[in-house]
Amino acid sequence: MVRPMPEPESPEPECERGQRAVENAPESPEAEYENTSGTDAERRRRRAQFLRELKEAKALRDRVRPRRARAARMRQQLRMRTFRW
Repeated sequence: MVRPMPEPESPEPECERGQRAVENAPESPEAEYENTSGTDAERRRRRAQFLRELKEAKALRDRVRPRRARAARMRQQLRMRTFRW
C-alpha cells in the first residue's frame, strides 16, 4: 500500500519565493561587479598575489611528488615538440 506524501509545514506559493529572490537581488549585474571589483590597481594586486600563491603551490607539489612532476615535465616537452608554429 502506498502512503500519501505529508503536507509541507509552511506551504509557500512559487510566485512568492521567486519574488523574494528578485527583491534581494542587486539592481544590475554591473552594479554588483563594481562593488566587488574595487579599483583596477587593487584587482591587479589581488591577481598578482593569487598568481604568486599558485606558483608556490605548484612548486610545493613538485617537491612533494617528484615522479609526478617529472612525468608532467615530460608530457609538456612532448606537447611542445608536437606543436606546430
